[in-house]
Amino acid sequence: MPRAKSDSQSRERLHISLIAVPEVTISSLTGLYDVFNVFALLGTFDPAVPRETPFAVEIVAPERGTLVTSSGLPITAHRGVHEVRRTHIIIVPSLLVENGDWKRGRYPEIVAWMKQQNMRGAMLCSACSGVLLIAETSLLDGLDATMHWAYARTFQSNFPKVNLRLEEVLIATGVHEEFVMSGASASWHDLVLYLIARQVGPAAAQAIARFMLLQWHRDGQAPYVPFAPPIDHGDEIVRGLQEWLSKNYSIVNPVEELVRRSGMPERTIKRRFTHATGLPPIRYVQHLRIEEAKRRLERTSTPVDVISFDVGYEDAASFRRLFRRLTNVTPGEYRRKFRLPTFASPASNSEARS
Repeated sequence: MPRAKSDSQSRERLHISLIAVPEVTISSLTGLYDVFNVFALLGTFDPAVPRETPFAVEIVAPERGTLVTSSGLPITAHRGVHEVRRTHIIIVPSLLVENGDWKRGRYPEIVAWMKQQNMRGAMLCSACSGVLLIAETSLLDGLDATMHWAYARTFQSNFPKVNLRLEEVLIATGVHEEFVMSGASASWHDLVLYLIARQVGPAAAQAIARFMLLQWHRDGQAPYVPFAPPIDHGDEIVRGLQEWLSKNYSIVNPVEELVRRSGMPERTIKRRFTHATGLPPIRYVQHLRIEEAKRRLERTSTPVDVISFDVGYEDAASFRRLFRRLTNVTPGEYRRKFRLPTFASPASNSEARS
């Protein structure tokens, strides 16, 4: 497994293979390519960054040549996978999957090549939904993984042996941490900075982050992940109760009312509800309440204590503790993170035009 060497040692240029297939999004592919190639320029401005580029980066596809990406723009692959005998780091950028439904077996030659390269010591990395392709190697079975939450259902149905942790923005796992995955969309920033810090050094990663305005998403993905409970589970009674809760989550004792409306014994309906939705009724209600609180924090200036009461919590302190537990940030931090900046607000734009 390649590791960063001391400055006094000569560095082997690490070969990076960026995978290009028609589903790839060009922004993550070219973004990664640009950052790994910025060393020669930035090395003249910051001594923390080596002037000699430590990476040799190639775009690799099933076959050498031009292909059209999911963004509609063409990209040229330097080589086909069968031409690459040895690489150190393989990265699958974000993939745009039609209807959000991943079909296995699209690229068997890439999957076989990734397994072969991993056996020779190569790291396998992904940004966003790129982990869908890596998971086909079966090398992630029994391990943790993260990705964009929009593809969680198709991932879990295709790869049930992988432990999906959507709250994490970056996961490095395996005996030698040879599998590295980042979460949704712009979390490729975290991936590229992690790889530079690991292979070149923390100071270089910090310098590049500052120069290119790249961000570490230190709060993880939890603040971003919306609550999207399953409704296609086939239990019509539970589905009806879910619809009722979606409008009545803020009432006092909603779970007791849910049990009463079901007409079933309490233990029976709670077990049935949990089986269908994956959450006990009380936790389900908590998620509904916090999701509404998130919406109000984003779009209104209503005080936190008022929002707490409106979504069903008389004790604002309890609300704040629950909010932080589910999102990894406080209500105030969430509001600052997601509200539009003043210069982007409609009122500011109207003033600017007048």
